[in-house]
Amino acid sequence: MNFTDAVTVAGTRRTADGYLVAEVRTARTGIQDYAGHEVGKPEMPVVKVHRPADQVFARDSLGSYAHKPVTNDHPDEAVSAANWKDLAVGQIGDEVARDGEFVRIPLVVMDAAAIKAIDEGKRELSAGYTCDLAWEPGTTPEGEKYDAIQKDIRINHVAIVQRGRAGSQARIGDGVRSWGAVPVTSDQKPKEEKIMTLKTVTVDGIPVEVTDQGATVIATLQSRLADAVSKMTATETAHQTALAAKDAELAKKDAELDATKAKVLSDADLDKRVQARGDLIATAKAIASDVKTEGLSDAAIRKAVVTAKIGDAAIAGKSDAYIDARFDTLVEDAAKNPSDPFRTAVKQGLTSDADLTDSNKAYEAMLARDRNAWMGNQKEIA
Repeated sequence: MNFTDAVTVAGTRRTADGYLVAEVRTARTGIQDYAGHEVGKPEMPVVKVHRPADQVFARDSLGSYAHKPVTNDHPDEAVSAANWKDLAVGQIGDEVARDGEFVRIPLVVMDAAAIKAIDEGKRELSAGYTCDLAWEPGTTPEGEKYDAIQKDIRINHVAIVQRGRAGSQARIGDGVRSWGAVPVTSDQKPKEEKIMTLKTVTVDGIPVEVTDQGATVIATLQSRLADAVSKMTATETAHQTALAAKDAELAKKDAELDATKAKVLSDADLDKRVQARGDLIATAKAIASDVKTEGLSDAAIRKAVVTAKIGDAAIAGKSDAYIDARFDTLVEDAAKNPSDPFRTAVKQGLTSDADLTDSNKAYEAMLARDRNAWMGNQKEIA
């Protein structure tokens, strides 16, 4: 099976010929994640592949690094004598050794374009290699579970990449994996090489490197979460709108109730209204004895008295204030005339049965109107 692993180029120097020479870390031990389809297990979303130290640092594995080509990015095919001239930009030396969990190798980059790319920041390394992938699930001494183990690791080339699977410690000057992973187990024939790249996605503000498949899954989940939040927000908005409408409706009813209560007179106010009504009717009869007051409002009674005394033409088109002023003048004039029945009525009070009858009628009408005022649909009859 074909794999890639990556690190960064460090400790570089230039030769007199302009070549770039460096001591670098490359492939490392540990568990690395692969998409299931990369390793012949499409039914598994992610496969955890263990690279044990006894395999990574095996004599034959370390020896396979010596004099292998350096490439600028992973080629689409394994490097061989047939394509070496087209693909190689440098070469690995033979002093290969273990460096912690990494493999340390000397290399030289001879191609000017590749050196320029390194100078501009393309500094990580990714080892392209073949191995036998043994499906032997287990747990590392550190407690990490895995699905398969890499065995018989053999290096084909080391590529200069933007981002490598082995991480930023595998860098020039201090590999992204694209060579692919082709299932080649002890009971299988080699299959067509496939290409996988890592993508960086942001989850809750944290950048995470995942495969294409992982990025698709995360994007789907983020979209579903955004839809759920949007629906919840819309529901909350509709709920708040409904509450506001109900509050407005209740406030309107409270205002109507307060207005209705305001129209209901207290006993004292009712007595005052009845007394004032009786006095107005008595005054009207004293000024114009034939005036009709039953069923008329206070303003209508005053207008009727003024009309009876000075005629319709005199008040045609006049305002209510004008009519009230004329009525007050008639009252004053009547009070000044000793022979005026109004003055007599004021001094002696109303004694005729006719006057008492009219007053009683006005009183009863006033009581009836005030009793029904709370209903809000009675016309003013007093």
